[in-house]
Amino acid sequence: MGLDDIKGRLRAAERDAGREAGSVTLIAVSKVQPNDRVESVLDAGHRVFGENYVQETQAKWPDWRARFPDVSVHMIGPLQSNKAKPAVALFDAIHTLDRMSLARKLAQQIDEQGRSPELFVQVNTGDEPQKAGILVDELPTFLSSCAGLGLRPQGLMCIPPEGHDPRPHFRLLRDLAADHGLPGLSMGMSADFEIAVAEGATHVRVGSAIFGARDYG
Repeated sequence: MGLDDIKGRLRAAERDAGREAGSVTLIAVSKVQPNDRVESVLDAGHRVFGENYVQETQAKWPDWRARFPDVSVHMIGPLQSNKAKPAVALFDAIHTLDRMSLARKLAQQIDEQGRSPELFVQVNTGDEPQKAGILVDELPTFLSSCAGLGLRPQGLMCIPPEGHDPRPHFRLLRDLAADHGLPGLSMGMSADFEIAVAEGATHVRVGSAIFGARDYG
């Protein structure tokens, strides 16, 4: 597989779902990928990338941004509250807003820096105790508290439980977003992004299927 194959499958999924071509943003997950692989995808014209780690992003993306000023880098991994300052400076979108302590830090940094990344609230649709994310029943209160801080999330994100049918989780996230007037749905990865598109995803996150297997060394 590779970028062209994934883009072809994404366009087919949009078409099959009766959606406009290009209506779903493909986030190429470049975390822990060798620079030459990322550069090949940049050279192919792709401009939206996902990273999991603030430190890794600080090390590699400033130079690429200088060469490719239209690039957009999204935070898709867990974000520590003490990394809010560099995260606001580095990322164009943060998909993992999952607790009030982080919301307060982000609100402070957005105010101080005058820069506002798109925000997605991570929802724990499977009610998994080991997984980050706002519980479904707590989402209305959390969104209200975010509004009180001046934060306006653009969407919701979820990672369905491993080994489970993802479709009910995608549908739940879609319904939650509609209930709260949120247009963004960050859901679907390499194994299930076509299902996510059928259920309304606006952003899908695909890594190894584009770049190849990661070597964590």
